[in-house]
Amino acid sequence: MTGIEQLIDISRKYGSDSRFVIAGGGNTSFKTEDKIWVKASGSSLATITEEGFAVLDRAKLNRMSEKIYSEVAAEREEQVKNDLADATLTKGKRPSVETSMHNAILYPFVIHLHPTLVNGLMCANDAERRLFELFGEKNVYIPYTDPGYVLFKKVEDAIKDYRARFSEEPKVIWLQNHGIFVAADTTAEVEALYSSIISTLEDAVTVPVPLGDRPFCSCTELLLPGLRMMLSGEGLKTLKVRKNMLIKTLYDSLEEQQSVIRPFTPDAIVYCKSNYLFFNDEEPEAVLAEAEKAIPAFREKFGYLPKVLLIKGIGLIAVGDNARQCDIILDVFEDAMQIAWLSKSFGGAHPMTQEQIDFIDNWEVENYRRSVAAGATAGRAENKTIVVTGAAQGFGEGIARCLLQEGANIVVADLNETIGLATVERFNALAKSNRAIFVKTNVADIPSIENLVHTTIANFGAIDAFISNAGVLRAGGLEDMTPEDFEFVTRINYNAFFYCTKVVSRVMKLQNRYAPEYYSDIIQINSKSGLRGSKANFAYAGGKFGGIGLVQSFALELAPFNIKVNAICPGNFYEGPLWSDPDNGLFVQYLRAGKVPGAQTIDDVKAFYLAQVPMRKGCSPEDVTKGALYLMEQCGETGQALPITGGQVMLN
Repeated sequence: MTGIEQLIDISRKYGSDSRFVIAGGGNTSFKTEDKIWVKASGSSLATITEEGFAVLDRAKLNRMSEKIYSEVAAEREEQVKNDLADATLTKGKRPSVETSMHNAILYPFVIHLHPTLVNGLMCANDAERRLFELFGEKNVYIPYTDPGYVLFKKVEDAIKDYRARFSEEPKVIWLQNHGIFVAADTTAEVEALYSSIISTLEDAVTVPVPLGDRPFCSCTELLLPGLRMMLSGEGLKTLKVRKNMLIKTLYDSLEEQQSVIRPFTPDAIVYCKSNYLFFNDEEPEAVLAEAEKAIPAFREKFGYLPKVLLIKGIGLIAVGDNARQCDIILDVFEDAMQIAWLSKSFGGAHPMTQEQIDFIDNWEVENYRRSVAAGATAGRAENKTIVVTGAAQGFGEGIARCLLQEGANIVVADLNETIGLATVERFNALAKSNRAIFVKTNVADIPSIENLVHTTIANFGAIDAFISNAGVLRAGGLEDMTPEDFEFVTRINYNAFFYCTKVVSRVMKLQNRYAPEYYSDIIQINSKSGLRGSKANFAYAGGKFGGIGLVQSFALELAPFNIKVNAICPGNFYEGPLWSDPDNGLFVQYLRAGKVPGAQTIDDVKAFYLAQVPMRKGCSPEDVTKGALYLMEQCGETGQALPITGGQVMLN
């Protein structure tokens, strides 16, 4: 393999291992005599390709080492940034701020990571003494220094001193409260060094980190939707909960909470900021009452909203601008908790000072990283959380996919776990900063719906729209329809809409309580058969007619809470499995039931239905999604049945 191919390989290896890298952090490089490839800002090691590296001219980088820069920190960092840009051969890519350090280390491969075990030592009071005790004198230790040019000069001086003492290049450089650089001639040697370092640290840990997940408390949904609305005054937030044994030790102990009251590393400040809110009451109402005062006070004191909440009995909660950011916040803060715990084996926790924190908080480079990490979606449903029942396949899958592409977090609620999980995997490959999850759900069973709501709140903190799409059809006339089939169709198409609305409206009422001007939506995917009768299809049409009655009645009851309840009445989605399944699709059922006079083949049935549509087309998920977005965006209509039938059914 070429040098750059080896660099990509080792970058992905460590970048995809959370023991070494979180939030896409760390940086790696490969150098020849005249060029250096170094990870560009905004690239993730886990998925990096050659395009993710900036290529720089080493001759220009070497001149930076001799140059005298301004003594004013802001001016100096701007000058350094401009010189790095001038040395960059791949224009448009911003090289890592640590590029000069990579260049100063003369080995071809330099792999800078932030392993949790390493920082358990580097963020401890006895870091320097224990480092040399464990690893010997042939190591370089750098006391905490603000990142950028000043840190580069300190590392450069330490390398020169090491060369003078040992007549060789250092292979391992340890940075207090920051991480580690490991360098070598080959990636195999780098891997061997890292393996030895981690093994030695594992043996040195005397107080192991508590392990094991914990189940989410059922009161999560009594709390998070209210908190989410309190935190969404400047744009919708996403909240996500994590709960495990380590987190439990933190929310159970005021002393343990003090160990993470200040950040340990620059990365923690970039992603989690440097101040957090801890709530030590277990009663949801008490926490909500405290939060109503604490959140505005926090905003007033620090100038920003908290990104990290810790609530006794509930867990660690990330407050993100989107779902992707929530995952990063949880990973980074839990890493800080592990560092605090591991530091007990090395003399106790040594967090950053306020002066060091303030430098990072205001440093242009870290603000750039923060903006990259925030990510973005641009759509009509941006950062809304939308549950779609029956979304594993067919019409529901199409609606959910379209809403995902409009920036929504999507919950696929379906009985078919195999197909549902595959659907969510496809969705997340399409997602930007939003996310999709699957929850196995029986919409005819209230406990199952309660689990759906519980899981949705734990993952996203809210439900902005609930789209009741799950439905079934058993065609047949009076002579053919069995009571069992009639009851089955009615239970799914009619009763289930009541069950879902009963459960989900509780969450939406809580959201309204803390954001009275905010509107939530419940949308039933009804049918044109809910607007006019359907021959030999009375079980389906009757349930759909009844559904519109429920929509209108629920709309009247929920209007005081700004919960809009509407129906969409689509025409026929001929391409979906409901119609086109070769064994039991509606074309087959209608042909067998004699619903289309004179029809001899499935094509005859298709032609019959298309002839009834003035627009000469079936209804697609994209058509229905446009209707759903309209219903969500407007706030002047509720209790309506919106037909999307190509003109086949027109309202009087």
